[in-house]
Amino acid sequence: MADAKPVEGKAIEPRPGHESEGRPAALIAWGLYILSLPSANLLVIVGLIVAYAGRSGATGVARDHIEAQIALFWSVFWWTILLWIGIIICGVSFFAAPVTGIVLVPLALLLGLALFFLTVWFTIKSIIGLIHLVGDKAP
Repeated sequence: MADAKPVEGKAIEPRPGHESEGRPAALIAWGLYILSLPSANLLVIVGLIVAYAGRSGATGVARDHIEAQIALFWSVFWWTILLWIGIIICGVSFFAAPVTGIVLVPLALLLGLALFFLTVWFTIKSIIGLIHLVGDKAP
């Protein structure tokens, strides 16, 4: 891409599609994703809203990060729902049929452990995404 040449007396304005467009929204969204763990996942919703709001004006690497943030949220959201459904089924079966439900207690513990690892993975993925964005790399 050819760079715009300065003309005497005129300032160079950023061209549409400049790499920095959408960068603040992507930075804020990654930060909110990282802070979602101590906020009991309330800030992740705010981060998602920021990502959706900044998506229309974002270009280049920032757009890639915003798309990755949205995809990360929805993948973790649906995995969380599935894991909680599994834990609830194990819990209900324990009270409905204690003899067979006792077998599902280890499964419920494994699902709870998977939920914990999903949360840790989400946080690590968000930190790596922020580092990549600061370094102007793709997510």
